[in-house]
This record gives sequence, structure tokens and C-alpha cells, in this order.
Amino acid sequence: MSSLPVDHAGLAVLPFDECIRLIGATPVGRVAFAMAGEIEIMPVNHTLDATTIVFRTATGSKLTAATQASVVAFEVDGWDAVIEDGWSVVVHGRAEQVTDSDQLRRLDALSLRPWADAAERPQWVRILPDAVTGRRVRKRASGRR
Repeated sequence: MSSLPVDHAGLAVLPFDECIRLIGATPVGRVAFAMAGEIEIMPVNHTLDATTIVFRTATGSKLTAATQASVVAFEVDGWDAVIEDGWSVVVHGRAEQVTDSDQLRRLDALSLRPWADAAERPQWVRILPDAVTGRRVRKRASGRR
């Protein structure tokens, strides 16, 4: 692997393409949004539609955030405790409910299967990214991070 640029904390900065690959390869992420003056963070199983994140949901806070075109954050990560290697990808953007019938048919054909019965999660939400950032942390040879 070629040397990646590092941030102010010494973490490797992942390129956009690697961030998108990791999002697509990680079936569960967390979506964060503001609701009634509080920050909510909820796990969702998701998939990618090109470079946008999509997930199914029922009526509730996630759908409300989407119908209000709320600012959201989405995060996926991974850690291997044996080799002490990890990564995190964060997406900042806006959520929207997908209502176009052609898009809905296309999304329904994707391989996403919600944890709960799909009939209980009939609505699709899309996260339109404004910023995608990723970091990788590895154990240094000296044992320090």
C-alpha cells in the first residue's frame, strides 16, 4: 500500500474511493441527526446507490429527519484487535425520503435486507453526501499510536 497523507493527529487520511469502498463493504452504520433538541444516533443496515447511502425505515425519527431534509452524519468503522488496525469513515450530508416510483423500484431491487421485516420498513431514505472523510489507525512499530 502506498503511503497515505496523515492528519494533525498522525492518522492516515483515506482517499474518497477507499471511503466509498469501506461504506459499501460494511453492512451496518450509524446515522446521527438532531431531533427535538437532542442528537440521536441510530444503527442502520444500509447499502450504496452509486455514492449515496440508502436504507429502509419505518415511520419515526429517521423518516422525519429525512422528510425535513435534515443535516445528518453517517459513520461506519472497523477494528481488528489482533493486528491493531482500524478505520473510520464519516459522511456529512442531508437526508431525504425517496418517493420517486422509478427510484423506489430500482432501490427495491438492491440486495439490502433490513434487520426487521421489509414490510415493517417500507420507506427508503437517501443520504446525499456533502463531505466524506476517512481515517486509518495502525499500531506503530514502537507500539505507540
